Amino acid sequence: MMNVAIIEDEHLAALELEQALAEVAPDVEVIARLNSVRESVEWLATNTVDLLFMDIHLGDGQSFDIFQQVKISVPVIFITAYDEYALKAFKYQGVDYLLKPFERDELRQALEKVRSFAAPVESNPVASVSLYQERFLITLGSRMKSVAVDDVAYFMADGKYLLLFTRDGQSYILDSTISAIESKLNPARFFKINRKFIISFPSIQEMVRYSNSRVRVVLSPLPPEGVEVIVSADRIQDFKRWLNN
Repeated sequence: MMNVAIIEDEHLAALELEQALAEVAPDVEVIARLNSVRESVEWLATNTVDLLFMDIHLGDGQSFDIFQQVKISVPVIFITAYDEYALKAFKYQGVDYLLKPFERDELRQALEKVRSFAAPVESNPVASVSLYQERFLITLGSRMKSVAVDDVAYFMADGKYLLLFTRDGQSYILDSTISAIESKLNPARFFKINRKFIISFPSIQEMVRYSNSRVRVVLSPLPPEGVEVIVSADRIQDFKRWLNN
């Protein structure tokens, strides 16, 4: 049995979600319906569930405000009528983002994703070894430095050089190429948006429609002055799937 709570200020929307859950997932039990930031914070301070469903806009604020007042460590499925909060949602425990009105199949797939995260992994010493590069050796004249993959914001090809940008704003020349480094990176953490950039998810600060088939990405730290970061048209669909993975 999976216990869930619904945070939704529209009574009919909460009832519809509860009915949909009863149809697609009989093992899911809704143990609480909360309709405001304040009520949610008070309830979550003393109660726990396996999964939260959250609308974005509530009567007294946004559901993101809840995370500032109480620790939430369970997965969250956001259900909203607004598509502009998708990136922000995945930085707040979001495992899926459903737009109203959602289909039953979309809800079923979102729940399957939650269950896949919770599924136990068999202990296997071989499988525990990382398949991807965890550190990058940088040569600085006569000195050397090793940069952990968690500190990497993005990679940028600049002519014959490959630059590694760290999350604290430093940049280093890496002895590799963008094609070679791509195969060494965990695809869940990094995405090659064009022939020049491989970016990490935490480095994305904002995304703006650049044209009908392309998206401009604002990165942190900022790339060199005058360099635009554009998701190429042939990568845009894969990029959207990566953001929603």
